[in-house]
Amino acid sequence: MSSKSELSEFIVPIRPRYAEVDSMGIVYHGNYLVYFDVGRTEWLRAAGSDYAELERRGYRLAVVDAALQYRRPAHFDEELRLAVSVEHVGRATVTFRYELRSLQGELLVTGHTRLGCLDTGHRPTGLPADTLACLRGGPAQGAREPRGGVREGGIRKGGAARE
Repeated sequence: MSSKSELSEFIVPIRPRYAEVDSMGIVYHGNYLVYFDVGRTEWLRAAGSDYAELERRGYRLAVVDAALQYRRPAHFDEELRLAVSVEHVGRATVTFRYELRSLQGELLVTGHTRLGCLDTGHRPTGLPADTLACLRGGPAQGAREPRGGVREGGIRKGGAARE
């Protein structure tokens, strides 16, 4: 059973690189999933859950469902903002929602990914308690995390459901 919470969306700056676009300067459709991965990883880090440490502890988060809706193309070197939020947290799964917008606020792409927790033998297992707490708590207000092309993260009010 899920209920609404006041978790916030985490904003991740994205700027498409030349290698991510086609000959017309438009972002190749498959690269949006890479942007979602960047956003999800930064969201987890800002919430206090280091994905690399989670893997060292023997847990894997496998994408079991992904969907995207393309509304307008993004272009080479365009400054974009990816809003990431947790929509649902289960015992062994988590669903993230994404909205990619231009700096002017125009909606470009929406989507979601659902991840399932696996052990090192690739068998389903529950998420560890500390990771569940991070997923349910979300990033800290005003979180900033300059890493690998991501200049800063920020919070915007949004809604999420959790168990």
